[in-house]
Amino acid sequence: MGEPMSVFPEVGWRDATGERRAAWLGQDRPPVGLATADDRIKAGEALQRARRGEALVWTGDYHGARQLLSAMGRRIETGVRAGRERGLTALFRADRELKRQEHLLLGRLLVPVGPGFVVPLRRAPHVEGPLAEALGPGIPLPGLLPLRELLGMIGAHEWRAKGVLVPALGDGARVHPHYGVFAPIRGEYVELVAQACARWPVAGKLAHDVGTGSGVLALVLAQRGARVVATDLEPRAVACALDNAERHGLGDRIEVVQADLFPAGRADLVVANPPWIPAEPLGLLDRAVYDPSGKVLDRIVAGLPERLAPRGEGWIVISDLAERLGLRPAGHLEALAAKAGLAVDGVLEAAAVHPRTRDTSDPLHAARAAEVTRLVRLVERGG
Repeated sequence: MGEPMSVFPEVGWRDATGERRAAWLGQDRPPVGLATADDRIKAGEALQRARRGEALVWTGDYHGARQLLSAMGRRIETGVRAGRERGLTALFRADRELKRQEHLLLGRLLVPVGPGFVVPLRRAPHVEGPLAEALGPGIPLPGLLPLRELLGMIGAHEWRAKGVLVPALGDGARVHPHYGVFAPIRGEYVELVAQACARWPVAGKLAHDVGTGSGVLALVLAQRGARVVATDLEPRAVACALDNAERHGLGDRIEVVQADLFPAGRADLVVANPPWIPAEPLGLLDRAVYDPSGKVLDRIVAGLPERLAPRGEGWIVISDLAERLGLRPAGHLEALAAKAGLAVDGVLEAAAVHPRTRDTSDPLHAARAAEVTRLVRLVERGG
């Protein structure tokens, strides 16, 4: 189950019955101004009110709310894309601005959540399972939740139930992501770690999987004979990695702890697939991809010398998309390694094969199609 949120501030608004109050269940800070809305409101008016900072508590038909959300999103996209500049860096920044506005403004269309995780709207689906998984026990109800987040919880519930196929773990093997945890749908980095295990065997070694997420890389390492301590700062990810370790019968070989990057002690091998784009994350899932100023990558490489056992090695798996977009200079990882007293002792590469490489309507298609993910093996210089 998902970890319960630590604080659920109350928010208030007025409807036809008088003053109403409910717990705020959203990821972001609670809105200040709230009002009700129903099927009579048009997308233009709803977006205008959202831009003024007003959040709309939906009282109409559930499917009407979904249609309104889509219509608002189309209006935001049209407005942002119309003023785009040329150049990959400018296109990337415009795309992030679009995503920022979508996150902010579309997050102001709210749905009520009643006792038992029931959404008390006409034609609302049964969402008790998805909400219980995502929010966890002990949630104060009634509450308010952005419709976008509710839809994300429904989608996450489906992913968790069916799992994500991971060929590197064996025929038909699947990893089951939890809500708010990045799903291993991009197989390049997983395959690279599997290839690295074949080239530089890990059997009998102690490995640290830093920022484990779903635990998929810890599973690959443990399957190939390593003892693994996996870490993540997010409680959701810790629970998810533990769940997947047990599902694969590797709970005795994988320990999962909540930590800011490194666990205690030294390891023969440190593996990390840090966020690969230096930009501000929006929401839970973005934290696996976007990292302001690339601080996580810098901290991992700088910390390796103190975390590696004698003759130990680090495997850093990272995409070069940031370099292609002009967000990070070429050779940045190598420069970080040299500064830390480390040397590059092997590189494995994989071309991008994820669906966005084939989406020619994406303004960043050229960069995504040429993207390369690398596993860089770092060792002590002169070792």
